[in-house]
Amino acid sequence: MEDKMANMRVQELSENTNGFPSECFIQKESDRPGSNLAISTIPVIDLGNLLNSNDPEVKAEEELKLKSALNTWGLFQAVGHGIPNRLLDEIQDISKSFFHQPMEEKMKYFTTELEGYGNDKIAFEGQILDWMDRLYLQVEPENERKTRLWPEGPTSFKETLNEYSTQLKPKVDHVLKAIARLLGLEECYFTDQRKDNGTAFVRFNYFPRCSRPDLVTGIKPHTDVTEITVIFPDQNVEGLQIYRDKVGWVKVPILPYAFIINCGDQMEIMSNGQCKSPVHRVVTNSEKERFSLAMFVYADFDKDLEPANNLIGEGRPRLYKTVNGLEYFESFVKDYYKGGVRTLDSMKT
Repeated sequence: MEDKMANMRVQELSENTNGFPSECFIQKESDRPGSNLAISTIPVIDLGNLLNSNDPEVKAEEELKLKSALNTWGLFQAVGHGIPNRLLDEIQDISKSFFHQPMEEKMKYFTTELEGYGNDKIAFEGQILDWMDRLYLQVEPENERKTRLWPEGPTSFKETLNEYSTQLKPKVDHVLKAIARLLGLEECYFTDQRKDNGTAFVRFNYFPRCSRPDLVTGIKPHTDVTEITVIFPDQNVEGLQIYRDKVGWVKVPILPYAFIINCGDQMEIMSNGQCKSPVHRVVTNSEKERFSLAMFVYADFDKDLEPANNLIGEGRPRLYKTVNGLEYFESFVKDYYKGGVRTLDSMKT
């Protein structure tokens, strides 16, 4: 029975069991989400002030806030980004429309690989699964898109996702350039890591209602392997939480039409630890379903991943070894399914 449950989409399981999770989703007691969250304020960065302000004082103040956010949190909420609310509403609408289709329609895009429709890949016996279904698609480079996995329904899906990724790309590049400047690097240092085979994927996340959110996680605690990740969260239901050392788990509140941007392992390594790759998780809701969309922005997997030379020197020891980008990604994926294993720790000198 458990094997059958594990092979069902979470949406099916939620509907068939009135939201009660089967054993393969139930976390060990020590890993279950608690209700006692730390009280702390997530940094908010106005990208308009950071990138476009003609007032040097306003720009400098936003740069200081960003540098502090990256060093202490590795995450911030981004306002003033210039992406129209209309487009953000549409990207949420196509997500809801896709996941609310009949299962046989969604299964046209099902794969057991990373890309496509599905849920947690079962990597080993006894694995604890995430309470989430997802649709994972490559958007960059455009010539590598597997368009056969881009849904035909809703009819606006392809056009909306293309517009979203096209508008978001220059914003991502501007943020990467701002981070490079703050670290004293050449402005294009991080964007240059994405040339040739630089890639970006989006993942539409769907978290069905779960009657026992105290027993499961929507997404287990993890870091991202990325340079940066850009999340557009559900506008009505909270779920994302970030872990800070000596503080504990902190919920990320809903800020209307704000993006959540976090650094990944690639960025922490390349910045020699100056930009943190935060551990985060998603919790479920007993009454409401939840949707979110993440864009994962990667450095070229064919290049070596290592700290920037200019960030190593007297008083700034090298913190991370050199590793092939693809080898690190493959190790990261294996460690993710194990749970509780942080690949980044194995990279420390």
